[in-house]
Amino acid sequence: MAKKDYYDILGVKRDASAAELKSAYRKLAMQYHPDRNAGDKAAEDKFKELNEAYEVLSDAQKRAAYDQYGHNAFNQGGGAGHGGGSSFSDIFESVFGDFNFHGGGGNGGHPEPSPRGEDMRMDEKISLEEAFSGVTKTIKIHRQEPCEPCKGSGSKDQKQQTCSHCHGTGRVRMQQGFFLMERTCHTCQGLGKIVANPCSKCHGQGRSPQTKTLEVKIPAGVEDGTRIRLSDQGHTGVRGGEPGDLYVFIHLKPHDLFERQGNDIFCQVPVSMITATLGGSIELPTIGGDRIDLKIPSGTQPHTRFRLKDKGMPIFRRHSHGDMYVEVIVEIPRHLTKEQKDILEKFDEGVHKKNQPDSFNFLEKVKRFFKDS
Repeated sequence: MAKKDYYDILGVKRDASAAELKSAYRKLAMQYHPDRNAGDKAAEDKFKELNEAYEVLSDAQKRAAYDQYGHNAFNQGGGAGHGGGSSFSDIFESVFGDFNFHGGGGNGGHPEPSPRGEDMRMDEKISLEEAFSGVTKTIKIHRQEPCEPCKGSGSKDQKQQTCSHCHGTGRVRMQQGFFLMERTCHTCQGLGKIVANPCSKCHGQGRSPQTKTLEVKIPAGVEDGTRIRLSDQGHTGVRGGEPGDLYVFIHLKPHDLFERQGNDIFCQVPVSMITATLGGSIELPTIGGDRIDLKIPSGTQPHTRFRLKDKGMPIFRRHSHGDMYVEVIVEIPRHLTKEQKDILEKFDEGVHKKNQPDSFNFLEKVKRFFKDS
């Protein structure tokens, strides 16, 4: 007798997603499970059929082979249901998680370890100069530390008792229909132990808030928003649990002269109209603390940008730097005296096209526009 198509068994289309396959299998497996159909041979056969179909279609490689060759894909080496796949209970439990049947599953009755402590976050502001050179910052944090009176045990006498609710397993079972469901014991939080004589300082937690001083090494070249992780410097876990981590987020303060963009530094420099016209030089600092003389050629136009190679920020974890860009802002004189205005007007009378080609060309375009309109 020819075997049924796996997609038909699960009642899904051939292009069904993994989620759709799982949903269909879950619904049918609950319907035909032997525990719900005691003594029904047809239901038992259907349940085996469902597991065989889902084992193949839930595996990407097996599904691809089945789509191409059908059942013949597994005739030479044992495919689904022929010793090469998972057991029916493995497949069933992979879909239903903590639901168990025939008394199995869970964590084998072993209590869970003490929960890990919470992670912490701090924000640290640094200057652009500190980001350039790197810096070590001393910070104070308020975190949960092992309680000193009870030495982190949570108990005045440093003794713990087996939880009577879960009998030390850390998990409890409950019946739901034909399933046995396991969950973490809420009485002991999965630890399997309880404190009968709680410490008066930590109230049985085994930890208490304390202030600690730490040093954070901030490497050169860090950018705004960089996250630095300090392992095991977060809160201590309850009753001896491993500590969490501390994450320090770096923020750069605004700078009076410079603006950072990636690894490059940008700076706007006002120059007088005379300097831009005749040329000259200006002394500038770099973010690294050097002094440079920037040459301004005669006839420099507003917003001209000069590039100073390797004068930017150090590139993180590389032996190189970004660049520094200086943008010239030509400042037009204000509040002129009559004598100054007369000098400029006389100068303007002698200006030719070669002195201001852009202005003259624009005026000619305007004249042509009015003439043609």
